Amino acid sequence: MFRKLIGGWMLFTALAPLLAHALDDAQRKGLELAREVDRRDTGWHDVKSEMTMLLKNRQGQTSLREMRSRSMETPDDGDKTLIVFDRPRDVKGTALLTWSHKTRPDDQWLYLPALKRVKRISSKNKSGPFMGSEFAYEDLASQEVEKYTYRYLGEGQLDGIPVYLNERDPVDPNSGYTRQKLWIDKARYIPLKIEYYDRKNSLLKTLRLRGYRQYLNQYWRPDEMFMRNHQTGKSTLLTWKAYRFRTGLSARDFTRNSLKRIR
Repeated sequence: MFRKLIGGWMLFTALAPLLAHALDDAQRKGLELAREVDRRDTGWHDVKSEMTMLLKNRQGQTSLREMRSRSMETPDDGDKTLIVFDRPRDVKGTALLTWSHKTRPDDQWLYLPALKRVKRISSKNKSGPFMGSEFAYEDLASQEVEKYTYRYLGEGQLDGIPVYLNERDPVDPNSGYTRQKLWIDKARYIPLKIEYYDRKNSLLKTLRLRGYRQYLNQYWRPDEMFMRNHQTGKSTLLTWKAYRFRTGLSARDFTRNSLKRIR
């Protein structure tokens, strides 16, 4: 018995450098894949779009909201995004401003027209639901490469489409997730599916991105983003339309004061 333990330890010692190399290689390949996805979606400058948000509860009851969105790339940092609700009346004028960052916590502010005040979303609250949807505040920030560590999981298929499988772990200790698993289209380098695991490492939500269209002969955008919460039975469907790129947006369109001027 003792000889078996010694022999097993010697075998582990001999294989340890190979195992460490394999782990490092998976991390390196996962990072390279994330960088390539990001590289192919860089240079669009700014975009405006229209959206609907369909909320469905466990009993199947639904409610519909109409929104507008605008985003702008920021050199050497994350994107800036502004989402404004137009309908129904009880949420009209509500707006979320997000300044995404690569290496520090994102800045987010929510404008509440009924109170005529801007509320800052603290880092500890970014895992909470956005306006009762299954999207958390952190889901609405740009997914910068530097926000995660990566692990390449291999190749596979999703609905007959060849994909890369990648896993990313949020760096931010205030994230609501321990890890996320991504299915990435091998031909277009776009995410088709993301699984989100909660702080207990249990599957929390699944996001499906569907109906991709190409704009400016380079940039792919989905028509639908469907988020299902496996723990609550609720879901949220975001439908996008009327994408318009390079409309001349500037940093002045993404300030805290711009929240109160939104119409």
